Amino acid sequence: MKKHAKTPARFRSEAAERAWWQQHDTVGRVDWSQAQWTRFPNLRASTRTISLRLPEALLEELKALANERDVPYQSLLKIFLAERVRAERGLRAFRATRTALATTLR
Repeated sequence: MKKHAKTPARFRSEAAERAWWQQHDTVGRVDWSQAQWTRFPNLRASTRTISLRLPEALLEELKALANERDVPYQSLLKIFLAERVRAERGLRAFRATRTALATTLR
Protein backbone atom coordinates (compact mmCIF):
# COMPACT_ATOMS: atom_id res chain seq x y z
CA MET A 1 0.00 0.00 0.00
CA LYS A 2 1.32 3.42 -0.96
CA LYS A 3 1.74 6.01 1.74
CA HIS A 4 -0.05 9.23 0.88
CA ALA A 5 1.88 12.48 0.95
CA LYS A 6 -1.12 14.48 2.12
CA THR A 7 -3.27 13.54 5.08
CA PRO A 8 -6.52 15.22 6.01
CA ALA A 9 -6.54 17.38 9.09
CA ARG A 10 -8.26 16.40 12.32
CA PHE A 11 -11.59 18.09 12.86
CA ARG A 12 -13.48 19.23 15.94
CA SER A 13 -16.88 18.53 14.43
CA GLU A 14 -18.54 16.83 11.49
CA ALA A 15 -19.64 20.23 10.19
CA ALA A 16 -16.02 21.45 10.16
CA GLU A 17 -14.94 18.32 8.30
CA ARG A 18 -17.77 18.69 5.78
CA ALA A 19 -16.79 22.31 5.11
CA TRP A 20 -13.14 21.32 4.69
CA TRP A 21 -13.91 18.52 2.20
CA GLN A 22 -16.11 20.86 0.14
CA GLN A 23 -13.01 22.96 -0.49
CA HIS A 24 -10.47 20.15 -1.00
CA ASP A 25 -10.10 17.19 -3.33
CA THR A 26 -9.58 13.59 -2.23
CA VAL A 27 -6.73 13.07 -4.72
CA GLY A 28 -3.61 12.22 -2.78
CA ARG A 29 -5.50 12.07 0.51
CA VAL A 30 -7.70 8.98 0.20
CA ASP A 31 -6.69 5.51 -1.01
CA TRP A 32 -9.78 4.60 -3.02
CA SER A 33 -8.34 1.18 -3.92
CA GLN A 34 -9.22 0.10 -0.36
CA ALA A 35 -12.82 1.35 -0.58
CA GLN A 36 -15.70 -1.09 -0.13
CA TRP A 37 -19.36 -0.81 -1.10
CA THR A 38 -21.67 -0.45 1.86
CA ARG A 39 -25.45 -0.36 2.14
CA PHE A 40 -27.48 1.44 4.76
CA PRO A 41 -31.00 0.11 4.16
CA ASN A 42 -32.54 1.72 7.24
CA LEU A 43 -30.85 5.10 6.94
CA ARG A 44 -33.33 7.96 6.89
CA ALA A 45 -32.93 11.69 7.09
CA SER A 46 -33.85 13.06 10.49
CA THR A 47 -37.17 14.83 10.12
CA ARG A 48 -39.82 16.19 12.43
CA THR A 49 -43.52 16.16 11.71
CA ILE A 50 -45.22 19.54 11.98
CA SER A 51 -48.74 20.77 11.46
CA LEU A 52 -49.03 23.58 8.95
CA ARG A 53 -52.24 25.36 8.04
CA LEU A 54 -52.36 26.68 4.49
CA PRO A 55 -55.13 28.43 2.60
CA GLU A 56 -56.89 25.91 0.36
CA ALA A 57 -56.13 27.93 -2.77
CA LEU A 58 -52.40 27.91 -1.97
CA LEU A 59 -52.45 24.18 -1.28
CA GLU A 60 -54.22 23.51 -4.59
CA GLU A 61 -51.65 25.62 -6.46
CA LEU A 62 -48.84 23.73 -4.75
CA LYS A 63 -50.41 20.40 -5.70
CA ALA A 64 -50.84 21.54 -9.30
CA LEU A 65 -47.17 22.59 -9.51
CA ALA A 66 -46.09 19.30 -7.97
CA ASN A 67 -48.24 17.38 -10.44
CA GLU A 68 -46.63 19.25 -13.37
CA ARG A 69 -43.19 18.27 -12.04
CA ASP A 70 -44.29 14.73 -11.17
CA VAL A 71 -43.22 14.98 -7.52
CA PRO A 72 -45.19 14.71 -4.27
CA TYR A 73 -46.49 18.10 -3.17
CA GLN A 74 -44.92 17.80 0.30
CA SER A 75 -41.49 17.19 -1.26
CA LEU A 76 -41.94 20.21 -3.51
CA LEU A 77 -42.90 22.31 -0.49
CA LYS A 78 -39.70 21.21 1.31
CA ILE A 79 -37.62 22.20 -1.72
CA PHE A 80 -39.32 25.61 -1.93
CA LEU A 81 -38.76 26.21 1.79
CA ALA A 82 -35.09 25.17 1.64
CA GLU A 83 -34.45 27.45 -1.35
CA ARG A 84 -36.11 30.39 0.35
CA VAL A 85 -34.23 29.90 3.62
CA ARG A 86 -30.96 29.69 1.69
CA ALA A 87 -31.81 32.89 -0.17
CA GLU A 88 -32.72 34.68 3.06
CA ARG A 89 -29.59 33.53 4.88
CA GLY A 90 -27.26 33.78 1.93
CA LEU A 91 -25.51 30.61 3.09
CA ARG A 92 -24.20 27.70 1.10
CA ALA A 93 -24.86 25.34 4.02
CA PHE A 94 -28.31 24.56 2.68
CA ARG A 95 -26.81 22.96 -0.43
CA ALA A 96 -26.51 19.73 1.54
CA THR A 97 -30.16 19.98 2.55
CA ARG A 98 -31.24 20.43 -1.05
CA THR A 99 -29.11 17.46 -2.12
CA ALA A 100 -30.67 15.32 0.59
CA LEU A 101 -34.16 16.39 -0.49
CA ALA A 102 -33.37 15.67 -4.13
CA THR A 103 -32.32 12.12 -3.27
CA THR A 104 -35.62 11.52 -1.46
CA LEU A 105 -37.49 12.43 -4.66
CA ARG A 106 -35.82 9.65 -6.63
